Amino acid sequence: MSDFNWCHGPECHTYTTQSRIRGSGRDKVLRTRKVKQYYDRQYQWDWGNFFCDQRCLMDYLRKHMQQIIQHEPRTMPLELPINVTKTTETNWRGNNYTRTNIERVDNS
Repeated sequence: MSDFNWCHGPECHTYTTQSRIRGSGRDKVLRTRKVKQYYDRQYQWDWGNFFCDQRCLMDYLRKHMQQIIQHEPRTMPLELPINVTKTTETNWRGNNYTRTNIERVDNS
């Protein structure tokens, strides 16, 4: 198995950078970049394994966003129960300000 993927950006091969130029003499081409794969479990599906840079990632998302959303549509909002407490504190200049503390509610 190769340690590299080809960038999945649909326009990657059209960007004129030195790293994309391949060939010799007059037979030069712009080629999609190779992307190093990282096998660390934590980063296995990180965008860095499939795209050479953020521009290619955004190109891919612009092209495929409707299919991505249709794959797992969201019909209801997500909510997380919290507790909100506000305290009035004084800074080093003697000015009062309100600090808002937000804590998650443990439902277990």
